[in-house]
Amino acid sequence: MRRMRFFMWIYEHQEWPCFTWDNEKLAAELADLRHHQGRLLGRMESMGFDLRREASLTTLTKDVVYSSAIEGEDLNKDEVRSSIARQLGIDIGGLMPKNRDVEGIVEMMLDATQGYALPLTEDRLFSWHAALFPTGRSGMRWINVAGWRTAETGPMQVVSGYQGRERIHFEAPHAKKLNSEIKKFLKWFAYNDLVDPVIKAGIAHLWFVTIHPFEDGNGRIGRAIADMALAQADQTSDRFYSLSSQIEAERKEYYLQLEAAQRGTLDITKWLRWFLACMRRAIDNAEQSLSHTLFKAQLWDKLNQQNINDRQKLIINKMLDLHFKGHMNTSKYAKLAKCSNDTALRDIQKLKQLGVFIQNESGGRSTSYRLYKLLQ
Repeated sequence: MRRMRFFMWIYEHQEWPCFTWDNEKLAAELADLRHHQGRLLGRMESMGFDLRREASLTTLTKDVVYSSAIEGEDLNKDEVRSSIARQLGIDIGGLMPKNRDVEGIVEMMLDATQGYALPLTEDRLFSWHAALFPTGRSGMRWINVAGWRTAETGPMQVVSGYQGRERIHFEAPHAKKLNSEIKKFLKWFAYNDLVDPVIKAGIAHLWFVTIHPFEDGNGRIGRAIADMALAQADQTSDRFYSLSSQIEAERKEYYLQLEAAQRGTLDITKWLRWFLACMRRAIDNAEQSLSHTLFKAQLWDKLNQQNINDRQKLIINKMLDLHFKGHMNTSKYAKLAKCSNDTALRDIQKLKQLGVFIQNESGGRSTSYRLYKLLQ
């Protein structure tokens, strides 16, 4: 017997899906977010093409890994990075073998962000869903892939607790309403240009996961839709901040905010304030996560004003590679640059004079050097 409830799900309100929010309460947060968003994009735009691609690769990798982690699925970060690089044609060296599950979610995320200007359609959503579940299974269970959930699967509920004492956090609209619900959502997403694109991303994510049209994968697809809206807001397919990684860091609060919004009224001001604050924290954390790329840009800005040779450029690039092990010494330099030890030593001394190389404490035959990372 179903328990009586004393509230309405958000989609049961007569005015659904006419969301409202208080622009005055959001204005300060939105202006502050837009300022920092523009500042980050401006800094990244000032970099060279290769560094921007590297930064975007790092961010996309985090988006894919952490969007899956929110759902309890752990992906290998190196496999994800390799898959993104392969599909974008970026040479990172040592590509890992293809993983069918990784390739699928990467395809979905890249289609959402690289193709942000293309219309979001039912067929596109079906393609994303098929990419997420290439075997037709979610775990050990067969699911309806590339199609909406059906009435035969029963109510779509988010439940916790022991049998007989379950807590229903959310129950999605009945399957028979999905065609109508999705059409309304897609029409709004395509034509509502009066809403700020960042606000639009927050609404779109809440709206889609509330409809919950698929048997599984709704959260990941909902976050891909939000990323697509944010790419539209940024007017670039390059991604330099990861909303999904921030949501994963705040996963408990994320689910609490979703549940509160879905049990509330059509005034979603509280949800949007949380969404904007979460995105602001994602932008704040982007600079730290991209610090290596920003350091490389800073270093090359300095070196471009100096007369360094091709051997020195080669060695610096190798030391900037995240996979580079240990420090540099004369014999290693000579081997990598294919030059004599005397030439290697002269090159090293020049880089030391420029303040690019710092000599480590050990001397004699153990003399080695590291890159100076606190450039002024």
